[in-house]
Amino acid sequence: MTRESGHAGTRRLIVLSGPTAVGKGTVEAAMKARHPQVWVSVSATTRASRPGEKDGVDYLFVSDNEFNAMKERGEFLENAVVHGMAQYGTPLQPVLDHLAAGVPTLLEIDLQGARRVRQRAAELGLDVLSVFLAPPSFDDLVTRLTTRGTETGEQKRARLETARVELAAQDEFDVVLVNDQVETTAERLWELIVREYGLN
Repeated sequence: MTRESGHAGTRRLIVLSGPTAVGKGTVEAAMKARHPQVWVSVSATTRASRPGEKDGVDYLFVSDNEFNAMKERGEFLENAVVHGMAQYGTPLQPVLDHLAAGVPTLLEIDLQGARRVRQRAAELGLDVLSVFLAPPSFDDLVTRLTTRGTETGEQKRARLETARVELAAQDEFDVVLVNDQVETTAERLWELIVREYGLN
């Protein structure tokens, strides 16, 4: 479903969002693997790095003091405390630099973050194309969350309740993509980027 059609060369910031466990990161990674010219924003975080994560690639790992200083200087497009613990934020300047250079620019973020980005973008005069990644059905989302085995039963229930609320927000977005098959959905996302950036 498309609610707002873009124009070639408008170079809008592409914001990809959707409910928990819908596969945002998987679709983004599949699209980037085929089309490495797309730049994906790297978030700053105050949480410790996990095994295998690289600073500047997976996240920008900073201390609480560094993060708060960046926030005070207005260096984030959006920022939030996640799960009442670590802080996360989207550095603004790299987004502006890549958009100015005409580089396809993608931000993959949760629903609340997408709302904050739209609000801040309006204040900054930035153009945003918001894309909602939806599951084929709620049952499909339940299956994905249940089979990935990364949450306890209580965490799964909480995430599913959150997902119900998040799914109801899809009308807020310009475009809805149903993630029925990762590679196909990744190509649909690429087609949106091609349209927005006037690519061949």
